[in-house]
Amino acid sequence: MESKEVTPDLYNRRCGSRQVLDRIGDRWSVLVVLTLAAGPKRYGELAGRIDGVSQKMLTQTLRGLERDGLVTRTVHAAVPLRVDYELTGLGRSLLTLLAGLEAWATDHLAEVEAARLRYDARASA
Repeated sequence: MESKEVTPDLYNRRCGSRQVLDRIGDRWSVLVVLTLAAGPKRYGELAGRIDGVSQKMLTQTLRGLERDGLVTRTVHAAVPLRVDYELTGLGRSLLTLLAGLEAWATDHLAEVEAARLRYDARASA
């Protein structure tokens, strides 16, 4: 039987490409990938750098990134046990894109804040 080639459809929630977009577009995933850009980090280093992330969310995010092949988890046989997280080649391929998003957010922060103030003023009037 001949298999049909399926065209990815980001707008279909069951499409694999949509699931990938959901992973890399998640705020915690973005922050983890950007944090790991500087090199391997231990769990505690990630938790300390990413303000506001709960232990549960950081663990879920790391597991998801590992499952999708973006991050590797290396356990070192030491006392106490040491676990490092590091970007894979696939994960590093996201850095240019995410660095652009980070730069955009920084460069346009004043404009976004001004728009929020205008909106809030109209909404409360």
